[in-house]
Amino acid sequence: MNSQQSSDDSPDFDTLLAYLKRTRGFDFSGYKRTSLMRRIQKRLDAVSVDTYSDYVDYLEVHPDEFSRLFDTILINVTNFFRDMPSWDYISSNVIPQLVAERKADEPIRIWSAGCSSGEEAYTIAILMAEALGIEGFHEHVKIYASDLDEEALSQARQAIYGGRDINSIPPQYLDKYFEKLNERYIFRKDLRRAVIFGRHDLVQDAPISRIDLLICRNVLMYFNAQTQSRILSKLHFAVNDNGILLLGKAEMLFSHTNIFQPVDLKRRIFKKIPRFTLRDRLLLPILSGEEMGTNQVYKHVRFREAAFDVNPVAQLLVDLNGYIVVANERARLLLGNSIADLKRPLPELDIAYRLPDLRARMEELLRERRPILLKENEWTMPTGELRTIEVLLSPLLANSGLLIGVSVTFTDISRYKQLQEEVEHSNQELETAYEELQSTNEELETTNEELQSTVEELETTNEELQSTNEELETMNEELQSANEELQTINEEVRRRSEELNQINSYLESILRSMQSAVVVVDQDMRVQVWSPKAEDLWGLRASEVDGKNFLNLDIGLPVTELRAPIRACLTKEPVDGGIVLPATNRRGKAIQCRVTYTPLLDHAVDTVGGVILLMDDVDGTGNHS
Repeated sequence: MNSQQSSDDSPDFDTLLAYLKRTRGFDFSGYKRTSLMRRIQKRLDAVSVDTYSDYVDYLEVHPDEFSRLFDTILINVTNFFRDMPSWDYISSNVIPQLVAERKADEPIRIWSAGCSSGEEAYTIAILMAEALGIEGFHEHVKIYASDLDEEALSQARQAIYGGRDINSIPPQYLDKYFEKLNERYIFRKDLRRAVIFGRHDLVQDAPISRIDLLICRNVLMYFNAQTQSRILSKLHFAVNDNGILLLGKAEMLFSHTNIFQPVDLKRRIFKKIPRFTLRDRLLLPILSGEEMGTNQVYKHVRFREAAFDVNPVAQLLVDLNGYIVVANERARLLLGNSIADLKRPLPELDIAYRLPDLRARMEELLRERRPILLKENEWTMPTGELRTIEVLLSPLLANSGLLIGVSVTFTDISRYKQLQEEVEHSNQELETAYEELQSTNEELETTNEELQSTVEELETTNEELQSTNEELETMNEELQSANEELQTINEEVRRRSEELNQINSYLESILRSMQSAVVVVDQDMRVQVWSPKAEDLWGLRASEVDGKNFLNLDIGLPVTELRAPIRACLTKEPVDGGIVLPATNRRGKAIQCRVTYTPLLDHAVDTVGGVILLMDDVDGTGNHS
């Protein structure tokens, strides 16, 4: 490998990754660098390129190389019912729970992330159909299957598999869910329509939501720790409360136990730990029209408006266009404006200029949909009194999760600041008294730091072991992929060998069927073919003359008479059709032997590869005896 390639921080390697992202939309920056470099190096070796920069040039000239590169990076190793113990647990424990907890009008939503060529998605489809029946499956099950590789998705959509692909399917499922066509197996079309395939990037794209069972096996192990954390946060969002996550056998969640808890650690099955969202805390319950009449709605609205107005914290509600929809009494006192003044866009109000960060941070909230706090802002009241306030921007979400506005609350922390200053003054007075305890605290801190350091070392060691395990699993999948390629090559070699055997047998039949003895010599006049008729005529077996110079054979035929015609054939010079020579056959009988010679042409390279000699025993009149 070129010295440039051996460094993990090669700038040319980063340039290659940026080129792939810019031209093809594949962002590999979150993948484990050593594994990624090893797989890309395989393609460099295959196309005889030394450096990453040269490989970028090669990709620009040979666009077909992109598909081969992505096949190498995105190792699509999968099969039906892979790691059978996990599927047994899903079938016997998880699916019955999903069916029992499902409401009558709610579908069971399943997501196979990193589905490759579809075997995993069709496996869970089989198990769901077994649990619900075919009609129940059509009515209640939705399966989403996604991958980054468009070629793998195309194969998955066809749902056609070869004999090796279906070896791991239990026989009772194979007959029930697959139709055999020649040597291929096709998954049932009616169930196939319930599986929706699509391209999805776990790192960059938004996750599919409201998922009951999320299958993401042998995907996380290809990413570094930071990217794994980002993906797991998205998976946590995607899964319903108490939903199930199934990972690969080499993947663990040591550092994410706050969002997923293990259900069966051995089989890598985890359950989502629910979180209360900001929306749950802010939105009030909305009563339906069937539950109250028009007067009750009016009373309810007036009740909520009154409760909002007497809120001790100043609060504004702003719509997505920047208009202040409503402000409570505290906010009106704080801002010193009338209700009419508040019916204007926020950028036109005095508050937008007195809080310079407000507009920019509000735009940030609309992008990221998370609360933002503006700390310790100096504020002058209409009375001229100086106050210190904190401003909290919070997103307002509808039941569907759609962002509908922004809540802006103002908290007066002037008294808190005053108390803080008083506490700081008191702390200065007490500082002398704490000096004697400082030494003891330092000793305790030193001990604590040593213990913390030990804990961190153990955690680091644990992470390294996990990373090593994932790396080994990755290499195992690469070896499995290579093994499948070798099996394909072996099958091709076997097929070609059978074809050659058939051709040889056919040629042998032709030679046995010919009335003339056939001898073929190469350019050096070595015997290449000696037919059975030649054995019968001259008494020598093919094994005795194979590779020997024809002109040196003692066969009762004056072979030296054939030297000139054979050389003429080899040099493409014109020759007559043949010659009759006196000879003695293997029985010692004197015969007249007619020898016909023809050049053996190699039409592929337009050369003479040898000479074909036909020998017949003829009588004195030239007829066959």
